[in-house]
Amino acid sequence: MNERRPNAAALLPILVFLVIYLGNGIYFEYISPAPGGMGFYIMSVVVAFSIALFTAFFQNRKLTFDEKIHVCATGIGDDNITIMLFIFLMAGAFSGIAQKAGGASSAAGLLLSILPGKMAIPGLFVISCLISMAMGTSVGTITVLVPIAAAVAQNAEYNLALCTATVVGGAMFGDNLSFISDTTIAATKTQGVTMKDKFRTNFRIAFPAAVITLILLLIRALQDGEGIIDHYDFSTSEALPYFIVLLLSILGINVFLVLSIGILLFLAAGMYTGSLTISTAVAAMGTGTSGMFETMIVTILVASIAALMKEDGGFDAILEFIRTHFDSRKGGMFGIGLLTILMDIATANNTVAIVIAAPIAKRISTEYDIEPQKTASLLDTCSCVAQGIIPYGAQLLIAAGLAGIPGISILPYLYYPYLLAVMVIISIVTDRKMD
Repeated sequence: MNERRPNAAALLPILVFLVIYLGNGIYFEYISPAPGGMGFYIMSVVVAFSIALFTAFFQNRKLTFDEKIHVCATGIGDDNITIMLFIFLMAGAFSGIAQKAGGASSAAGLLLSILPGKMAIPGLFVISCLISMAMGTSVGTITVLVPIAAAVAQNAEYNLALCTATVVGGAMFGDNLSFISDTTIAATKTQGVTMKDKFRTNFRIAFPAAVITLILLLIRALQDGEGIIDHYDFSTSEALPYFIVLLLSILGINVFLVLSIGILLFLAAGMYTGSLTISTAVAAMGTGTSGMFETMIVTILVASIAALMKEDGGFDAILEFIRTHFDSRKGGMFGIGLLTILMDIATANNTVAIVIAAPIAKRISTEYDIEPQKTASLLDTCSCVAQGIIPYGAQLLIAAGLAGIPGISILPYLYYPYLLAVMVIISIVTDRKMD
């Protein structure tokens, strides 16, 4: 398709979304605080995007209403969008049955049971990394592990904010690399790359940041006194499926097959231990898939908005800006990273940020000959950097609430997200084109 004339006005729907969503979030979070301290979640992201789509339909007078519907249908019907929607459903079913079976708490209890007291904080980081990679959700990991981290901090007289931040950092590591994370699904499918290729590229950035974080935590652990770790109940049968799923994912097995095996394993484990019956398993899978509906609707809405903005020259306006200010391959990579971070700061949702930035990032990567797996890695990594730091994101809000401390107190101890940002910069500066 020939390049269209750049038209910055075509980006108005994004501005409308940001004003409505971010404006309401700021108002209910800081000006007129909402009960529960979740002001950024008062305004439904679906409603905000619906208004943005309504705005997009009023633009580009050259197209009739029916033609605009066809443009939206073409965007929604993209192969990668369809695959992404199906994976979201499968991941939701897996998450639902895994949590109902008690897999996450058992896996955490199993790992904590083998840790010496002095290694409690470094151990929490490693456990958070593993659990998040297996669960595919940072929020789920934080929900399971922060209460445990708080108990460890109280019993061992450790810094509660440090323990909480350690779990958040590990949760973002796993979310960034997990094959069944919605961020990974969104980043890979929108760029048309395999999860295995994205994982390899991503691992070179995330692993050094995790290693340095672990070293810093080990140094602190050696400086602190001997801690006391309570005994946490666990079932090896309930924990084992998570580790099998993690292994299969790393081996590069098809994600649909991995999720199917995981669901069957948790069903068998739950039936064996008595934590599940057929009825509760089916209900849990239904709850899990229902939890993905908002993400799926947002994906459909954003695909429609993106298709209309692209048709009206909005993407070409962004490309023109990138050419002017980031006129090189490395500049293009910085542009993708910056775009993703800004979208995450605005939306407070890393998956939504990726879905918004992805089509523009794909055009940038084509323009500057950036490999799709590198683009997917930048989308996922940069969104996790921002999401792991912003105090009004779900991760820090939930972590602070469960720990009973102000969210701002966690920020100084978020070693992993800060180091991940540094590693992203280093990876771009030292970038070489892949053969």
